[in-house]
Amino acid sequence: MLLGLETTTRHASVAIAGDTGLLASARTGRHGRHGEFVAPAIDFCRREAGIDLDALTGVAVSLGPGLFTGMRVGIATAQALAHARGLPVVGLASLDLVAFAARHTRRSICAVIDARRGEVAWARYQPAPGGVQRRTELALGPPERLAGELEADREEVLCVGDGALAHREVLSATRAAIADEAAAYPSAESLLALARPRFARHETQRPEELAPIYLRRPDAKIGWQERGALHGGHGGAPAVQEGAP
Repeated sequence: MLLGLETTTRHASVAIAGDTGLLASARTGRHGRHGEFVAPAIDFCRREAGIDLDALTGVAVSLGPGLFTGMRVGIATAQALAHARGLPVVGLASLDLVAFAARHTRRSICAVIDARRGEVAWARYQPAPGGVQRRTELALGPPERLAGELEADREEVLCVGDGALAHREVLSATRAAIADEAAAYPSAESLLALARPRFARHETQRPEELAPIYLRRPDAKIGWQERGALHGGHGGAPAVQEGAP
């Protein structure tokens, strides 16, 4: 019985899944209110799934890149829940979740998240059995830099994510296809789909091993080690493919 927390973009989401699949989910489009959303959403999903939180066997959380405050809320909540109940955790990259939602395309995939300040965060993927395989490191830069990379590769690419929508004109000039808003944001559902095989293989982390994925220095300075002393947490790592080794 797994809880998933995705709070790295303005469309935060929470979900609970069991052996039979997704049991409950909740989502918000209210920017900047993740702290107000997460706890009630967890309680809503718990009630919809008909379980107590003590029934949880693991917590999955999106580590970013994304909104700094959102990453803080998701990771701190995951650490607090897991530390209090002695649960294992899995942390994944938000770009992996965006790419996973587009896994059925025949094109290569470029997941693009709006990073503000005229920049985007991105990574390149290839569809693979059961999911996607990340081909590149996570990158940050102006959309023109990504456009130049796509133009140089000259392959059929599907750009997916809110960053692709925000910079549609620049990226579509490379002949890349742009996915619609339905697949623009990482979701707790995709998070759980990717995390479940890792829990099954015991490829998990301790709560204190979770850390946000920063591609630039955050605007606000949060003492993650001090926060870890309270919730049991500080460092972590991502993953890509459902069922991947």
